Amino acid sequence: METRPVLYIGNKNYSSWSLRAWLGLRVAGIDFEEKLIPLYTEEWHAKAEIFSPSKKVPSLFDGRKTIWEALSILEYFADSRPDAMLWPLDLDVRAIARSVSLEMHGGFTALRSNMPMNLRKSLPGRGRGEGVEKDIARIGEIFKTCRTQYGQGGDFLFGHFSIADAMFAPVVTRFKTYGVSLDPVGNAYMEAILGLPEMVEWYRDALAEEWVIAGGEISDA
Repeated sequence: METRPVLYIGNKNYSSWSLRAWLGLRVAGIDFEEKLIPLYTEEWHAKAEIFSPSKKVPSLFDGRKTIWEALSILEYFADSRPDAMLWPLDLDVRAIARSVSLEMHGGFTALRSNMPMNLRKSLPGRGRGEGVEKDIARIGEIFKTCRTQYGQGGDFLFGHFSIADAMFAPVVTRFKTYGVSLDPVGNAYMEAILGLPEMVEWYRDALAEEWVIAGGEISDA
């Protein structure tokens, strides 16, 4: 019997990288067992080095090996399960999808620092620190360019849901939390992401969590 892969994730309210891997696999229809380890708790400190060499989430164990980092996990299934269509089929379009995904992976540090992911909060107008407006403008440009040039045939950046959408999904939650509005194309894309049944499920679970991480909280005042 084939071993069911195990995906280790952190708190759904805060863990943006967990969301990326989880959402990408769920929307692609890949079966896995979910194990949530509350971040920075005694359980976390006891188990982190066991389930991930980086001591970070997400991490996936497929019965033979451990894969860590959200993008690596998704790339692994894109290679091993081409039927999941985690990347666009066209080679040139796939290169663009990879480019924006990697730009997200390594960039937008101002936005990520000033607008931590927190699904339980509604903080319109907050988190507008130095460099954030520039990051917002670039993300809006990515959304508009991908949707208008490559998004035919679906509601997502490259039409069909892909790794690129999984990478930007936590940004969409940040824009919801902090009241960021884009142009009509960007706003419609964000509605499509938030309307995914899998995103609705993730939000439901996040709102039910009771854990609080001080570093992920910005005061309402």
